[in-house]
Amino acid sequence: MIAVLVLGIIGLIAAVILFAASKKFAVKEDPRLKQVNEVLPGANCGGCGFPGCSGFADACVKGADEGSIDGLVCTVGGNEVMGKVADILGMKASDVVPRVAVIRCNGTCDNRPRRVTYDGRMTCANVNASGAGETECGYGCLGCGDCAEVCTMSAITMNPSTGMPEVDTDVCGACGECVRACPRGIIELRKRGPKDRRIWVDCVNKDKGPVAKKACSAACIGCGLCAKECKFEAITVAGNVAYIDDDKCRLCRSCVKVCPTKAIHEINFPAPRISAPLETTTITQNNATEETKI
Repeated sequence: MIAVLVLGIIGLIAAVILFAASKKFAVKEDPRLKQVNEVLPGANCGGCGFPGCSGFADACVKGADEGSIDGLVCTVGGNEVMGKVADILGMKASDVVPRVAVIRCNGTCDNRPRRVTYDGRMTCANVNASGAGETECGYGCLGCGDCAEVCTMSAITMNPSTGMPEVDTDVCGACGECVRACPRGIIELRKRGPKDRRIWVDCVNKDKGPVAKKACSAACIGCGLCAKECKFEAITVAGNVAYIDDDKCRLCRSCVKVCPTKAIHEINFPAPRISAPLETTTITQNNATEETKI
């Protein structure tokens, strides 16, 4: 009985000490943290620049305490989620520009044939470290699928017939994981554009024109015709390759028409109208014959 009583008293004293310590050293959590976390998508993709949704929620609450949440963007949730976050914090959220991942390479198996075979662990990081890869282009996609592996949304898949990654724009949350995973830097987050229409240069090859064309039939040769045609100064040519600034581009498609290698890619535009052929009708009047085109 004495042993039981002693243990009971010790346990009671320890419980009182622990209770007092928990009250004294308790970390008070702002209730807004939980509320913000609940409206976030929970993707934990890191596209916001913070380690997961909890880190982003903490940054939003701290920003609200400092008087502004400008610059804080949930790329997956977009304007809808940021609007809810702003309402919780009593702030005004700036509009989020919808973006999507774009593969800036058209080095398919047909356009860019393989010249050598890589024997080793098939990852883009490993192949890139070994040299130019399996083709003569030292800048384009390596086709091992590192971007697809890191995509938390499963928005990127590898097309076995082309050997290239493809982005499902309906699923892509523009988190930027694929951008960081690509050792060649061919993936870019670009504006979705009105009606999901976009134009970009499908090449990053910085070799001179003849060399780039020899490596890939769809390569940009840096001729500058697109830049001369653009009326909005949205296209620049640097390092033998053209680039379209989506902040300046007005989607007029003039550059697409003049590109000799079809390196400029357009998507979700309506098909060009085909004019009906002219018909010739013979009209006889007063013994005179006339041909009228209708």
